[in-house]
Amino acid sequence: MSEILHNIGRFLSYDPSAPMLFSSGTFWALFLVFMPLYGLLRRRLWQMVVFVVAFSFFFYYKSSGWFVLMLAGTSLVDWWLSHLMSHPGRSRAFRRGCVAVSLILSLGILAYFKYANFFLWNINAMVGGNFQPLELVLPVGISFYTFQSVSYIIDVYKGRVAPTATWLEYAFFLSFFPALVAGPIVRADYFLPQIRENRHATRTEVYTGLWLIILGVVKKAIIADYIAQYNDLIFQTPGGYSGFETLMGIIGYTMQIYCDFSGYSDMAIGVALIMGFKLAKNFNFPYKAQNLTDFWRRWHISLSTWLRDYIYIPLGGNRKGTARTYVNNFATMLIGGLWHGAAWKFVFWGAMHGAGLAVHKASKPWLGRLGDSWPVKALSWFITMTVVALLWVFFRADSWADSWTVISSVFRDFSLAYIPAFASARTLWLILMLVIVVAHCLPTRFWDSALAWFVRSPWLVKLLIFIVVVQLVLELRSESVTPFIYFQF
Repeated sequence: MSEILHNIGRFLSYDPSAPMLFSSGTFWALFLVFMPLYGLLRRRLWQMVVFVVAFSFFFYYKSSGWFVLMLAGTSLVDWWLSHLMSHPGRSRAFRRGCVAVSLILSLGILAYFKYANFFLWNINAMVGGNFQPLELVLPVGISFYTFQSVSYIIDVYKGRVAPTATWLEYAFFLSFFPALVAGPIVRADYFLPQIRENRHATRTEVYTGLWLIILGVVKKAIIADYIAQYNDLIFQTPGGYSGFETLMGIIGYTMQIYCDFSGYSDMAIGVALIMGFKLAKNFNFPYKAQNLTDFWRRWHISLSTWLRDYIYIPLGGNRKGTARTYVNNFATMLIGGLWHGAAWKFVFWGAMHGAGLAVHKASKPWLGRLGDSWPVKALSWFITMTVVALLWVFFRADSWADSWTVISSVFRDFSLAYIPAFASARTLWLILMLVIVVAHCLPTRFWDSALAWFVRSPWLVKLLIFIVVVQLVLELRSESVTPFIYFQF
């Protein structure tokens, strides 16, 4: 009995080497226990809210340990401040002060954990000191729930949403476990009414959620994790491979990061939908984009809309002249780059996207005269994807120097003569890459029809599809469960 209790305790305790992932067996074992209890409490609003908040906090504990206390503390302070500023008779200065306190607290915590060593390292480089990095562990998903916290406080201040009547409602919104550690970023005006509505998921929504979960598992656990094995070889040894092999690694990572992140988003949206909650779409075939503006309307939509509404528009948007519009675009993407990571390579990545957006806006009159023919579309797509893929190198490489080494390696010893040997050695890798390309080439109506067919299909067909996907995961998995790329943000 003591051994059984010991094993249960280990199962329920936080393991830094194995954080809770949607692609892990631990999560699905817990979720299978969670759903029946959730279903029993679904008609009892407050019991359901308490249960989901408790499970969400436990989920975050399994993902990030005792940083769950920081999440709880942040939610308590923000909820209290939202009520203080909304009290009748409060002056505008007082309300602004409440917003300032909340922003300083939320962004200050984020800055400490994520950027302290970055700023200290740069100060040390300027003064020539002997800098020893602080021993900081970045809480999982802190950037995501911080942005949710910031948007909530600002929306309450501007009167877009009313403060939640209870702390539990706000804690439910901030800690909702499907979106907690890697998004999509949830907006209060979209999500809070769903809590109060307490709506049951329909049969179609449950099967749609299951479809999204299966699709997410295919993207993440089958495609992304497998093609990552080759991509890692290229980026772990920059300059150590031929130009052709390096180019394949760059294209491979371009596909990997899409499948990894969109796969997580699909699973998050699917789990939420089975529970009766709708999360906003986060990806819309971004590699179909023919310019960077279109790319950012399709990639990480919850982040790009957040940056637009809470940074770009407050900076002036496009309301203060052409030059100011370009500056605002650049500044917004610079902040977006820094949000992704505390390193100059991320700053450069954001800056180049900002510059690309400005160049596209400036070129619109000239581009309009070229027409909308297939050659023009093909060339626009090729230029856009080349820029996106090369900038992903700075996202993946371990350092600024490694990024340039990888890019320069493409032009060294590049020969198409490598193709036969590469195809022979990396056949499955190429097949999975082709799957992603074909998926993007198929029209949207194909995927809508596939979803409709899955929803209508007999339960035996759904079970068979699920078993096949699980078997493929077991066949292709690496030795350990690979963390989602965006967990680090």
